[in-house]
Amino acid sequence: MGKVRLADIAEAVGVSTVTVHNALGGQKGVSDELRERIRRTAQELGYENNKKDKNQEEFQKIGVLIAERYLGNHISYYWKIYQELALAAAEKQCYTTVETIKLDLKTQLPELPQMVLQNKIEGIIIIGEIDKHYIRRLKNATSIPMVFLDFYDRELAQDAVIVDNFYGMYQMTEILFEHGLEEIGFIGTIDATSSIMDRYCGYMKAMTEHKKNVHPEWIISDRDEDGLVEFELPKRLPKAFVCNCDLAAGMLVNKLNARGLRVPEDISVVGFDNFLYPGYADMKITTYEVNTQAMVRVAIKKLIKQFRNPNAGRGLEIVSGHVVMKNSVRK
Repeated sequence: MGKVRLADIAEAVGVSTVTVHNALGGQKGVSDELRERIRRTAQELGYENNKKDKNQEEFQKIGVLIAERYLGNHISYYWKIYQELALAAAEKQCYTTVETIKLDLKTQLPELPQMVLQNKIEGIIIIGEIDKHYIRRLKNATSIPMVFLDFYDRELAQDAVIVDNFYGMYQMTEILFEHGLEEIGFIGTIDATSSIMDRYCGYMKAMTEHKKNVHPEWIISDRDEDGLVEFELPKRLPKAFVCNCDLAAGMLVNKLNARGLRVPEDISVVGFDNFLYPGYADMKITTYEVNTQAMVRVAIKKLIKQFRNPNAGRGLEIVSGHVVMKNSVRK
């Protein structure tokens, strides 16, 4: 029999792969009876023997840090990334534990993560952009390996993984031009995150190449400093909008419908992420799909390299996605 995976154990026991991951990792949420059954099945299938193989790493604990503001107001996209990260880590003989932090720029920075203060982890993956001052404080407090996922910072991100935000959004804007649409607006708070800034720059590259004016009223901020996504539309609208994420695109479609405008007959819309947010109908928005599975695998690979050699695996890695054509662009 080949290498035994967590999915094999899950199928044999009749539970999810995440449950197997939590049971073998000693995490909460699994009864003692089920935990013992999973361990016994793993041993019968030879999983314990695989772990002891000389070519396998010892189980290592990875802490995952996410800002609280990314987990509310429909922003469950990062939970999806964490779930994929946990499964990918388990396949690499690593366990993950997640902790959220509440960053309020109006008050002082919060305490360092408990998983750091209690020395419970051997490395950290930070998902989503957080305050620079907090990252500096975290780096000064610990020397454990650290990888940034889905954001980067020229000063702080010695090791980071991002999607190809710039070229991805350039492609999405070019699709609108290919369909004869030349009045194009952008929805996204440009200075909110490095990802939105890069996507705006991709949009601007296409607009500049086609020698089209960018009307200020068509560059629309979509979120406040706490990350709450909401925006208003101007009276005069372009023929198309490029949205920094599918959540903003979905909101835009609803706002246009409320004005009696149809998508794509009256106004075309493209998004980014290819993620359907809870509470929103599937509006078939043409979008750029982020390869989150590839991104988490690269992040874990970088962290494992640092486990072996603190100076290894450093640098920014950009993971390409692909365009997904749906029904929100006028043909």
